Amino acid sequence: MNTQSWDFYRTFLAVLESGSLSAAARLLGLTQPTVGRHIEALERDAGQQLFTRSQRGLEPTDTARAMKPLAEAMAASADAMRRASSETRDEVSGSVRISASDVIAIEVLPDILAPVMTAYPRLEIELSVSDAIEDLLNRKADIALRLVEPSQAALVVRYIGRIPIGCFARKDVIARFDAPQTIEDLQGLPTIGFDRELAYVRDVLEAFPDLTLPGFRFRSDSNLAQLAAIRAGCGFGLCQHPLGERDPALTEVLHGQIPFQLPLWIAMHEDLRRSPRCRVVFDALVKGMSAYIGRPA
Repeated sequence: MNTQSWDFYRTFLAVLESGSLSAAARLLGLTQPTVGRHIEALERDAGQQLFTRSQRGLEPTDTARAMKPLAEAMAASADAMRRASSETRDEVSGSVRISASDVIAIEVLPDILAPVMTAYPRLEIELSVSDAIEDLLNRKADIALRLVEPSQAALVVRYIGRIPIGCFARKDVIARFDAPQTIEDLQGLPTIGFDRELAYVRDVLEAFPDLTLPGFRFRSDSNLAQLAAIRAGCGFGLCQHPLGERDPALTEVLHGQIPFQLPLWIAMHEDLRRSPRCRVVFDALVKGMSAYIGRPA
């Protein structure tokens, strides 16, 4: 495989994701004719078409769909090679890619990472904001913060603890409706919660079969959207306790009655533990997230 082939497969993925040559060109910063030439070169190698035209744009063929996971693995490997080559030996420098869920990535990690970046000016951070479990073995991320226990081998894993969940509302909402004294009291109040039962919610409901959740008036599977609704005064809602506690506009209700907790692990590939850039960031995340949930690192 020549050097250009990496670019061809990256272009192939961009066309798959965007559905058109023009959108892929904008995504990659290339011209549309260049994107077209990359696809034509791949189709010549494959001996068949990879895309067909429809009213919705370019539709991938069965062959293109079969190639997608292989192209994704190639792109992940190329990105991992780029990050590894950015490191200077015996110096904390280069790029580290972190994967974390939306609330942790946006609300928590910047405060943890800012001092590290100040201490190491040549360190770069790539933050993948996703609830999906990124594959550390395929190097889609260097370090991952996960709410489910990593099951892959060849990982360095640190269990941080459980993030408590609390029920919070704005002070004016509590003044308007009064503070509920029990979970059952939420039934008659405007509440904020999930649209579909997520895995950890099902686990809690199985562990506490007598627990009855209210019919939520504001529903979203986005934890960020739920948090924004709580802050805006849409009603009473559940959020990570440290976030609700540090917001002066919010007040906790139902102290100690919410059984939800989110287990948290931090993991990275074992080959990276001797990497100065990854080791420094891993240790900072362990210390910072331990402090976040109120446990010693």
